[in-house]
Amino acid sequence: MPELPEVEVLARHLRPLIRGKTIRGVNVRRAKVLAPTSPRIFRRTLLGAKFTGLSRRGKYLLFQLRAKTGGKPVTLLGHLGMTGRIYLARKNVRPPRHAAVVLDLGGENLIYEDTRYFGRLTLDTSAVKRLGPEPLDGAFDKSAFGRSLKRSRQAIKIKLLDQTLVAGIGNIYASEALFRARISPRLPARRLTVLQVARLWRAIRKVLAEAIECGSTVPLNFGGNKTDGLFYFGRAAGTPDYYEERLRVYDRAGRPCPKCGGSIKRIKQAARSTFYCPRCQRV
Repeated sequence: MPELPEVEVLARHLRPLIRGKTIRGVNVRRAKVLAPTSPRIFRRTLLGAKFTGLSRRGKYLLFQLRAKTGGKPVTLLGHLGMTGRIYLARKNVRPPRHAAVVLDLGGENLIYEDTRYFGRLTLDTSAVKRLGPEPLDGAFDKSAFGRSLKRSRQAIKIKLLDQTLVAGIGNIYASEALFRARISPRLPARRLTVLQVARLWRAIRKVLAEAIECGSTVPLNFGGNKTDGLFYFGRAAGTPDYYEERLRVYDRAGRPCPKCGGSIKRIKQAARSTFYCPRCQRV
């Protein structure tokens, strides 16, 4: 599933491409992804609206629009779920089979594609109200973060996936941050020391910032096939093969730890895979 860095890179990619574009047609092919917005309200609200901006909150894309009829600005919320993709394609290119929503922008279509339809493209923005602080903003306070952890009996890896604690972290960057902070993913959140909380707070910000920087500089193929899993998007032709090297433990089970040379382990926590080094991340 795309996490904060992937969504941030996508927002930066799309923002200049759609700003000022008017929606001339709305083709809803899978009404499920609009829920709870009805197709009728979706079409009526977006037809003739103009994109004025695009931002990110946690793992959500927030498209800002000005409605044709004036009045209040409109926010369109996008969530990629597990397999969603949002990209621009030339008008003469036939939308793929799993295109759920196609917005006609004139010479191009803005396509929301999802093979499993777990994502959302909706006018309902209530989901963002439940999110915790942005980890790269000043609102992500180290002391408040520590107090929240002290109230939780969950293993720290599982707790980091709680979007009300901090927004945007998923499996990949939870594992990476814990490794950098030298904290076992099995350790109960409430047992972290003040020093461990500080290390984890710094590690979260560092791994996310590095991932965004990498994704913003490496040429990616946002509209192509997902061929290699690089930063969730497919790699553009000629892209150097070095991003995977930045992931120190995730999806590296059985490979040597970059710090101690021991073997990276994979365990299941809350039905999800966790990768860590038993030597460097002792309980």
